[in-house]
Amino acid sequence: MAGSAAVLEDSSLLSRLDRALLPVERFCALLSGLAIFSLMFLAAYSVIGRKFFGAPLLGYVDYIEAAMPIIAIMGVSYVQRDGTHIRMDMLVGALKGRILWLFELISILLILALITALAWGAWEHFARSFDCARPWCSRDSSIDIGLPTWPSKLVVPVAFAVLVLRLILQAVGYGRALVLGLENPVAVPLNMSVADQARAEASQLAGHD
Repeated sequence: MAGSAAVLEDSSLLSRLDRALLPVERFCALLSGLAIFSLMFLAAYSVIGRKFFGAPLLGYVDYIEAAMPIIAIMGVSYVQRDGTHIRMDMLVGALKGRILWLFELISILLILALITALAWGAWEHFARSFDCARPWCSRDSSIDIGLPTWPSKLVVPVAFAVLVLRLILQAVGYGRALVLGLENPVAVPLNMSVADQARAEASQLAGHD
């Protein structure tokens, strides 16, 4: 399951790259949130139109299909960065030191190999639907209103590319911790104890006073 984690920072190159990638991840997560909000607005508009005017929003299902990749994928790298993505902590939480970093490194490398393959396949899928010689540069479109599908297909390789960069940084971070025997490496999510979580929440609340 997802847990609470902290990402340490310092003046090293790895930490600077981590901080440089973070705004991109936040922007992607913002797009995901805006897509969710837009679908809520469209749903309300469609229901009101059907209820009071007998005319629901045309192409509502098409808009949902177009927004789904943004909702489902764009924020993945952001949650991967701070360790709040779904994961199993029962085993990892019991490991310490180099054994923990080795386990994390192997996990990240396996994920990296999978996401790289998926990014390549997603790009090929996008390329098959994109053709500027056709109207709207699209070889295919949605059923109801003929919405071009290539923008939605492009979202997937772009989001995966950002995630690949994040996984590379984390692989370097875990590898560095494994080799040097670091206790608190930078640019990787570190599990927080209940006491640490409470202190972090208290400091955040104190900052708003």
